[in-house]
Amino acid sequence: MDGIIQDFFLLGDPNVRWVLAGTILLSLSAGILGCFTILRRRALVGDAVAHAVLPGVAIAFIIVGDKNPVMLLLGAVVFGWIAMLVMENITLKTKISTDTSIGMVLSVFFGLGVVLLSHIQNSGNVNQSGLDAFLFGNAASMLPFDVIVFSFVSVVVIATILLNYKEFKMLSFDPAFGVSTGFKRKRYEFLMATLLVLTITAGLQAVGVVLMASMLIIPAAAARYWTDSLSVMLVISGLIGIFAAVVGSFVSFSAPAMPTGPWMVVAAAVLFTISVLLSPGRGLVGNYLRKRKQRQKSFKENILKYIYKSNEKNIDSKSQLQEIHQKFGQNGIRVQPFIDKMLNEGYIIRSNGLIELTQKGEQEAKRVIRVHRLWELYLSERLNLKSDHVHDDAETMEHFITPELETELMNILGKPEKDPHQSQIPY
Repeated sequence: MDGIIQDFFLLGDPNVRWVLAGTILLSLSAGILGCFTILRRRALVGDAVAHAVLPGVAIAFIIVGDKNPVMLLLGAVVFGWIAMLVMENITLKTKISTDTSIGMVLSVFFGLGVVLLSHIQNSGNVNQSGLDAFLFGNAASMLPFDVIVFSFVSVVVIATILLNYKEFKMLSFDPAFGVSTGFKRKRYEFLMATLLVLTITAGLQAVGVVLMASMLIIPAAAARYWTDSLSVMLVISGLIGIFAAVVGSFVSFSAPAMPTGPWMVVAAAVLFTISVLLSPGRGLVGNYLRKRKQRQKSFKENILKYIYKSNEKNIDSKSQLQEIHQKFGQNGIRVQPFIDKMLNEGYIIRSNGLIELTQKGEQEAKRVIRVHRLWELYLSERLNLKSDHVHDDAETMEHFITPELETELMNILGKPEKDPHQSQIPY
């Protein structure tokens, strides 16, 4: 295994160099362009175009009689554009929805491509060998000239995106505002659509029409989980594409029976799964931990509030431990861990079955009650809600009101003394 890794990464085999260079450039361009496709909610358009270019490849082969990459590229681009125009006209001139038009174009064009490939296979043309690689991809079958042509297309796509970054950013986020300032929306939509067709076409022989849309969508979708910055998203998506290209090429090199394209998709999907789970801002694990922390915070504040309110008129706030367990220990909730944690954090002290707030606990309890009653008063006075309709909303909001919002509420309300129920607001 060490020898295989060394042979691959030392790039001693010319075929490895060609395949790796081609797949890296393809994945980089697809990852970068895919960010704009995702942000414009055009992911399914890419899938439809990827399937729709197949008849263009077949017709170009029938006309030329050879697998000339330039002619195959030209045929694919022409049919990719025809597919996009058909989808747009179906949506604009009929009552058919966008997703329906995409499904119709994808299935009809792909079916036509399969029919034409079947015709070619039965034609007896000796040059047809390897043409079916456009279905599922076969990077290892690419000749140096094929790699040069498709790599050149990928470089053109990347360079065009970088040169028109500001315009594509405007097109993705606020095209209506851009039009009001003189932005040529149609021009850049045409340019982006052309780049989409070119990128898909360039990746056909490496990944195939079936999986090419995955290399547009998956890296960009994974990158979106890690950042809110478009420029950073482009970089992350490109790096994920490069990683997928290296993994796919390595697997194909170490196990020749394994195709490059599907393994590129699998590698990208693994990184997407990691992103969904572990990204700090949007990941499922992070969201779960934040929600769990918020639930614990709310539960702790509710216990402090209950202890304080149970003896609100007394100087010392005490409550029976058994009462707390009975009130909060419902639906299988274990109260004791929260009590122990609050003891360790210095919010309460326990003596002879009684729970008493410390100074720290009393201040926290007052804060929760204060923001609760301020919010009730704000809803009642400023939003004209009835006083008997504001309690439930305040019960939720009291756990989310920040010190800054609390200060703003006091400034708006003038530091009131009582809430709508005439209860004292503690300061």
